[in-house]
Amino acid sequence: MSMIAMYLQQLEQESITTRKMLALIPDEKFYWQPHPKSMTLRQLGTHIAELPTWITFGLTTDELDFAKTPYQPKEINNTAELLAYFEESLADGRTHLIPENESKLAESWKLRAGDQIFLDISKGEAIRNSLSQTIHHRAQLGVFLRLLDIPIPGSYGPSADEMQS
Repeated sequence: MSMIAMYLQQLEQESITTRKMLALIPDEKFYWQPHPKSMTLRQLGTHIAELPTWITFGLTTDELDFAKTPYQPKEINNTAELLAYFEESLADGRTHLIPENESKLAESWKLRAGDQIFLDISKGEAIRNSLSQTIHHRAQLGVFLRLLDIPIPGSYGPSADEMQS
């Protein structure tokens, strides 16, 4: 299996659980946060929903420089908009996971803010990083939802909530 095909398969598999988790965010809790240093549910959900577009950044650019392109998250106002945004981002990421891009995977990619370099990795690693960030932040979302007493679905097997059913 090619790396591109493997990344596409992982994207599709992770999108199932990600979609379920995003759908659980209640509109009335969009501005809730468990701690002042934490993101709000709206910020966290929006970031998770946009992460498939980082596949596009990784394959179509050589770097993302926040000094030149400041981060501006899309304004999302409810769960329906959040899910639509995730589907849009997912379609965008899928579009670039094509066999023709296999040869780009070894090329260099950077994430930076001017002179401060956060990542200096290959484009293939940038894709893996996007998938890892999705999993990481989805787990964070699971904790947020658990704190709100919202039953969560399992990611790689049944959750404690599903085991009690």
